[in-house]
Parts: sequence; C-alpha cells; structure tokens
Amino acid sequence: MEKFTKHSSTAIPLAIENVDTDQIIPARFLKATDKESFGDNVFRDWRFHKDGSVNQNFILNDSRYSGTILIAKNNFGCGSSREHAAWALSAYGFKVIVSSFFADIFKDNALNNGILPVTVSKEYLDFLLQEVVKNPQTVVEVDLENQSIQIKEHEVVEMFEINPYKKLCLLNGYDDIDYLLSQKEKIKNYEIHNNV
Repeated sequence: MEKFTKHSSTAIPLAIENVDTDQIIPARFLKATDKESFGDNVFRDWRFHKDGSVNQNFILNDSRYSGTILIAKNNFGCGSSREHAAWALSAYGFKVIVSSFFADIFKDNALNNGILPVTVSKEYLDFLLQEVVKNPQTVVEVDLENQSIQIKEHEVVEMFEINPYKKLCLLNGYDDIDYLLSQKEKIKNYEIHNNV
C-alpha cells in the first residue's frame, strides 16, 4: 500500500444516506478476479441507466465535480460485508471517504485497502457538503498524523478518531503482513530472551 500522511483534493459530494455495498458494487460484478477492474463498475446502477447510457443526473457523471475524496451522508458502506466495495472505490481512485457513520466491516475493509474512512459530526458533514456543492473547486485537506480534516484555508477544523494500529499501518504503507515483517527483529529478540 501507499503511505498515507496528508491528502488534499477537491471532493465529490454524494448526498445520499444508507449507501450499501450492493450500491457501491452490484453483486453481478463480483466474479472478477482483478481488483483494478472493479473501479469500472463502482456505483454502476446509479452511474448508468439499464440500457447502458450514462445517467447525467448522478454526481459522479457531473463534470463540475472531481477528486479523490468522496463525501457521503450517514451510514456509508452498510449491507453485506463484501470487500469488493473497498476494491471498487480504491480502483476508481478514491483515497478518502467522509461520512458521519460507517458500517464497521466496511470501515475495516477500506482501511485494509488504503482508503481512509473519516467519521465527522453530522454538523461538520453538512458544512462540508454545503461548501463543496456551492463551489466544486473547494479543496479538502485530511491530515492523518494529526487526525484532522478541514477545507483548505478555512478556520473550521474537525478532528476524527482512528484505530491506532490502522493509523500506524496507513502512515507506513503497511498491510498486516508488512507490519509483522517490520517487527521481525523485536520478535527474534523476544524469542532469544524468553527461550521461546
């Protein structure tokens, strides 16, 4: 995984509550084995009509909005536990998802795939959505080391929580195996000194 310390980007405002994993990546696309191909079908049933034509009314198809930060409403990633939802969002290019609540399994899957899920208060979420909708060029800054999020050059800052182990892994670009390998010398020393 890539190291994640700070990230700044314009954002895409997905002002929809209760976005479930089947909406993020419909079940009929789960047979693929290449993670990168999942990005083509992220939000497939919202991005395209049944006849395959582009749904111009869906936010990802609105040329005014772009970026690697997705701002969603409450309860993002609910539904089934499919890791493919995180694969699809990552392959599409998202680095950060902001919401006032994430389903626990989705949150873990996102973190395991290098996406930072940032949980903010409902009030701050409404503020972010309002600012981004008003000005699509609004830049959002996420600082993982300090666990803060703000609109660039704006005084209002929101702090967020993250599991310390997952934070360490993101800051160093580790998956679980990389973390264990990083501790190899400590493990050896422990075994030597404890006759393991």
